[in-house]
Amino acid sequence: MKVVAAPDKFRGTGTAREVAAAIGRAATAAGADCVEIPMADGGEGLLDVLGGPDRTTVVTGPLGAPVEAGWRLDRGTAVIEMARVAGLELAGGADGNHPLDATTAGVGELILSAVESGAQRIVIGMGGSATTDGGLGALDAMGSPARYRGVELLVACDVRTRFADAAEVFGPQKGATDAHVRMLTGRLERLVQVYGERFDVDVSTLDRAGAAGGLAGGLAAMGAELVDGIDLVAEELRLDEHVADADLVVTGEGWLDATSYEGKVVGGVGVYAAAAGVPLLVVVGGAEPEVADRDGVVSLSERFGMARAMAEPTALLEIVIGETLARG
Repeated sequence: MKVVAAPDKFRGTGTAREVAAAIGRAATAAGADCVEIPMADGGEGLLDVLGGPDRTTVVTGPLGAPVEAGWRLDRGTAVIEMARVAGLELAGGADGNHPLDATTAGVGELILSAVESGAQRIVIGMGGSATTDGGLGALDAMGSPARYRGVELLVACDVRTRFADAAEVFGPQKGATDAHVRMLTGRLERLVQVYGERFDVDVSTLDRAGAAGGLAGGLAAMGAELVDGIDLVAEELRLDEHVADADLVVTGEGWLDATSYEGKVVGGVGVYAAAAGVPLLVVVGGAEPEVADRDGVVSLSERFGMARAMAEPTALLEIVIGETLARG
């Protein structure tokens, strides 16, 4: 029997690699072969599942202080995770963040550094941002668009929010008050005009342009391609090839809700499993009621209690996988 373990991280309790390893241990103990493919959708964890950082550059952090940002360069392809440069955690969370001041300048500095280091293809993950600057900080730091001729910029997005909606949708979780949201929305609307005049690109019409507080839209104005992060990762890791001859696909994440099926890992892996006609098991830390009863979903908190689900998620995962494989 062949099992494909393709989970996302369980935020705060286990990385995607740790979760995949737990599934692998349970499958091996049950006598099955397991291919471990830790997944990400463009948010935090993207860099780790694509090989991990092998370089470090000091750049401007979200609130102006310098940060050491890990990134990857391998055979002309660079991988950058914006959360490691301008992420909300670096800003001290929602309580420590200054939503009106948070900048993506460091992301632009890192992109420029990647190009100067020889990168011809740059993958930039969007999730976990502290910022709503529409990418202006990044673009200013990147310098002349001429530097990027012949360079493929791929922006891995985990949402499809439009540019001018970014503040309203994501601002509150970054510490923005209602007044901040109105001000930030006004800035984004003005940037639509600026980018139109400067680059002849209407970012207001682009799905995904609102990712990372509009950073995705700013990069699109510079010629970047906005893509669903789950599909980019799946292609990089050849998920379809591994799933094609599998007997079971296992995925999961820390918290399952309706958005999990809209451009996130769980929904994306489910599409690949369905296309191959392979059964799908979704093991999650917890779930919203409207999705908890979907076929193939097992909630660790519902099964074992929230305290155990938070304290020992990988051990509980092994129990669930073992029981599933034992039933055949």
